[in-house]
Parts: sequence; C-alpha cells; structure tokens
Amino acid sequence: MTRRHPPPIRQPARRHAAGQRRRRTICGIAGIRNAAGQPVARDTLARLCGTIVHRGPDSEGLFTDGDFGFGMRRLSIIDLVGSDQPIFSADGRHAIVFNGEIYNYRGLRDSLAALGHPFSTDGDTEVILAAWREWGEAAWDRLDGMFAVAIWDRPVRRLILARDPIGIKPLYYSWQDGTLAFGSELKVLRATPGLRFTPDPRAIHDYFSFGHVRAPRSIYHEVQVLPPGHTLTLAAGGDPVLQPFWTARYTPAPPRPLADWVEQFRTTWLEAVRGQMLAADVEVGAFLSGGVDSSAVVAAMTQVAARPIKTFTIGFAERAYDESPHAEAVARHLGCDHRTERLSPGAARDILPAIARAYDEPFADPSAVPTWYLSRLAAEEVKVALSGDGGDELFFGYKRHLTERRLSQLPAAIRRTAGAVAALPPLPWRAGNRRWQRWQKTARSAALPDGGTRFFAKTQITSPELRRRLFAGTLLDGRDGDDAIAALAREYYPDMAALSHDPLEQFALADLQLNLPGAMLTKVDRASMAHSLEVRVPMLSRAVVDLALSMPADVKLHRGVGKYPVRAAVAPWLPPGILDRRKQGFQVPLAEWFAGDFGRYVEELWRDSGAAQSRFLNEAAVTQLFAEHRSGRRDHGRLLYALAIFCLWWMA
Repeated sequence: MTRRHPPPIRQPARRHAAGQRRRRTICGIAGIRNAAGQPVARDTLARLCGTIVHRGPDSEGLFTDGDFGFGMRRLSIIDLVGSDQPIFSADGRHAIVFNGEIYNYRGLRDSLAALGHPFSTDGDTEVILAAWREWGEAAWDRLDGMFAVAIWDRPVRRLILARDPIGIKPLYYSWQDGTLAFGSELKVLRATPGLRFTPDPRAIHDYFSFGHVRAPRSIYHEVQVLPPGHTLTLAAGGDPVLQPFWTARYTPAPPRPLADWVEQFRTTWLEAVRGQMLAADVEVGAFLSGGVDSSAVVAAMTQVAARPIKTFTIGFAERAYDESPHAEAVARHLGCDHRTERLSPGAARDILPAIARAYDEPFADPSAVPTWYLSRLAAEEVKVALSGDGGDELFFGYKRHLTERRLSQLPAAIRRTAGAVAALPPLPWRAGNRRWQRWQKTARSAALPDGGTRFFAKTQITSPELRRRLFAGTLLDGRDGDDAIAALAREYYPDMAALSHDPLEQFALADLQLNLPGAMLTKVDRASMAHSLEVRVPMLSRAVVDLALSMPADVKLHRGVGKYPVRAAVAPWLPPGILDRRKQGFQVPLAEWFAGDFGRYVEELWRDSGAAQSRFLNEAAVTQLFAEHRSGRRDHGRLLYALAIFCLWWMA
C-alpha cells in the first residue's frame, strides 16, 4: 500500500535541562480544603490517594499546606523513571496536580518560554501551570487534551479546579460545612473523613430513566460532578464559584464542495492521531470493533506508524452480536498485531460485582461488560490505547440522528398523531416485540416541540409508563407525568432555539454535551483505568471538534449516511465493504442472557441485596418485570441490567 501522508512516527530527540527528565503521566488526583483551618493530615491524604491506586499504580505524590492538601497517583507514560507531581512554580507560590494528557504542550511551552517562563521539566504539567500563570482563565481554552486539574495558590489560600471541554477526564467534588473535597472518582470522597452521603432520589430517577445519573448530579445529594468546560474556584473564606470557559456551539463555515470537507477531515484526522501517538514513551495500541470510528483510528495509525499496530477486540458467542470477524478483517488488511476474546453470559455474571465497584455509582450501560474485558485484554500488552469514541456525537453517526432528521421534516400534524402508536399493546413474540418497542419510543417522541426535547425522549432506557409501574407507591412516585420530559429539556436547555434553529443540531448538541461525557466517556474511563490503561480519544482532539462544529449538518448526514466525511476520508485505507455495514455498536445480547442463567443470577441479586426495602422500587412491579421478560411478552433486558447494577450498588 502506497502512503502519501506524513512520514512514520519517530520519537523526537529528548530535550532536557541538565539532570532533568520529562514528567508526563495519566493518573488520578485527590484533595481536601478543610473548614476552620483544620490541618490536613498526610496519612489522610495518602488514604484518599490509596483508593485510586488503579489509576496510577507506578508512584504517588502528596503535598499538604495547613488546612489544604492534594495528591496524585501516577501511571507513567513518558519518562518512565522521572519525577512525580505535585509540580511547583519556580517561585514556589503555586502547586499543581493533573490527571490527563495535553497534546499541544510543546508548542505552548515554546510560546511561554519566549514570554520569560522558566521550565525545569519537559512535560505538560508544568506547561499547564505556566499557561495559567500567564493567561489566567484564558489558559484552559488553549489546551488540546483531556484534563482534570487542581492548582493551589499558597499565599492567598485559593484553590482552582478545571475540567476539559468535552469531559473526557472525571472530577467529583463535595462542599459540606465549609470543607471542599475533590477527586477523580467518587471513592475518593467516600474515604474523606466527616462527609455525609445521602442517596439522591432525583439521581436515582435519572438512573432508571437514562441508565446513568445526569451531570452535574451524582448518586449522592452532597456530591457533584464538575461540568465539562468549567472551572471551580474556592477563595479563602468564600464559597465555591463555578464558571464556564468553553461551551459547544455550531459555527457554520462558508459553503464549500463536499470533497473539500472530506479532505479537510482527512488532514485534520491524521494530525490528531499522529499527535496522540507521539506523546508516549510506551507502545500505543487501539480498540478495534470493525465499525467506522475504530477502523478510522487504526487506519490512520497505520498511515503514520513505523511498526504494526497492536489491536484488540471483544466478540460474543451469539453471532448476531459478534463484530469480531469484521474487526479481524480490518486488522488483516492493515497488517495489525491483533487479538480477539469472546464473551459468554457467564463472563458477564462473574465480572458484574467488579464493574459495579469500579463505577462507584449505578451505571447501566451493558457495554461496560465488554469494555471491561477489552481494557483488560489491551492492558496485558500496552499502557495506552486509542479509541474511536466521539465520532458518532460529532458527525451524526447514531441511528437516532437520522431518525431525528426525518422526524423534523415531517408536517407537524403527522408528528402529533404519531403518539397514538405508543398506546398499542405489545406483540406476542419476543423478536418482533423488541422491534415494536423501539418504534414505540420513536412514536412517543415525534410530537415533541424541538430536537433537544426529543433527545431526552429518545435516550430513555425505560418508558414513562414502565417507570410509573416501577415507582408506584415509592419515593419516586409521581415523577413521570406528561410534562416530565419537556421539563427536563427546559432545565438543561431553557433556550434551545438560541443554540441552533436546526432540530438535528439541537438533538446532536445535547448528545455531545450530556450523553457523551455522562455515558460513553464515563464507561471507557472507569473500565480502562480499573486496569491501569490510558485510553485516548483522537475524535475529541480540539482540531477535530472545531472542524465538526463548523461542518454543516447535511455534510455529516449526507443523503441519509451518517459520518459521511469520516467514511469517505478513510475508505481508501480499508477493506472494500467494511464501511457499508449497518451500524451495530457495542451491543450486548441482554435478552438472551436474561432468558438463561444470567437472568436467574439477577433475580437472586434482587432478593438478596435489600434493594426491595430501599423505598425506591415497587417490589411487585419488579417481580412482574422478570416474569414478562421470561415469557417474551416484553423485552426488559436493559432495565433488568440496570436493576442488577443498582442492587450491587445498594448492597455495597
């Protein structure tokens, strides 16, 4: 295969000050700012960091300063034997800990050095600190990467937290009685002395509605998620102040030929992948499903790499769900060093308690199971893997995007009458009934007023009617009235028309801002970091995101084909026909699994966990759900998986 693109990656010559090495890590962070001047004990801080050893098994760094302390656990990616965080400014005033990777740090470092900033390392952490000292809040918008950052300003006793624009890296915090605690995972806060944790009914309702808790809430009333693209500042004697520094907006570019958009994506994509491969002193592998996005990642990697790429795939014994043959075809065509592992229902049952522990709060995406095994498989051979996450949200690759385009083009009168379909009874056979349930969800959403509202309706994992049964007589009763979805849309997007007049863009913007960080990126972060594996997402590099936000909707969804520029750009590198398959995604054969031993295991969890006494679920309704699913009358696989995870969380 002739390559007419950038030359193979070569590691650049190291540039270090005398006696210094690069400090580059992916890790987990933790910290406390105590109330009333109470000192932070070093052993307390070490205990908090000890809860996230899996995020950074290679080393630990701690710093205490009276009533403040923070620390990190390090997973070494560059300079494997170099120094750890925290890193301090040359004058000793500021200290920083950081979870993530900044891919444009070298260019920023050169600019800052020209402005007079001294550097004692050649890594990204010190560059972040210097950028913030030079540009203040404007620094965050200059970073291309994934990050959760904490900066301590020692003389004025001020703490600054920041999270990357898309929400690739997590950051939780809790403000209670004048104490602020923060960390990369909820388990950090659960280990913090003196904090309260009360299950939040609104969050539990979110969970059984959407499969995860909608940010900025967490499962606990007292804990929040720092929203993507935001900072939190806590000054001495004050309350935390949240401030956005970046918000996704569609900014249409001037018209141009379709071929120009394809070529611009190809060029931008190669540079994004190249940059993320370059930033490592360890081998970089890739997740490969055989779908468009993961194939695009691996194809680009082979264009710029000097050696075969290690790729990893999870398949299923059930052939209808097994994409591994397609992944293997891509790997053969590209000359990859490929490994496949296939899962069975027993594999899911065995690993479910560990998955529940890793996520800290209920998380009901069943593809967390194969993602867990995929991360474990990859971690046996590499420390870093690239993933295709984000392509669907940016370039309109989900079936729901095409459905939204078609719905929004229907006359309002037709859309208003479509809801009657949702009231029809279920079909008498299992396979047909699954399809019928999907059509019912579409019909329910048709009459809603805008793309944002339809987003909330379409991304529900349960219908309002089902939730009314599930929550009857509980603490969650009455939350699923006729206006519930519209009220949720108004809460998150009070002026949807101001964001875009195109219903498809309204829908996709909510997908990008809510589902991507709350579901997809959360799934990958916890599953991968549980195995000390760093996963990078080149689709969410700053240049690719900016390009996608400037690209017209009808270019991305061209003649009914989602992700058209991505497909067209990478098609010359891939086997014929591989991009023509119907989108499958990382689907799990839940209905089949629940019909057998896995279903009996979940029923045992329900009986033994005590969740029936939680006052959040109607016991008789849950019993009926199991019976309906076994009979094939209804497919409750997604809800029953959510129930299993909730039971494991409740009994933890």
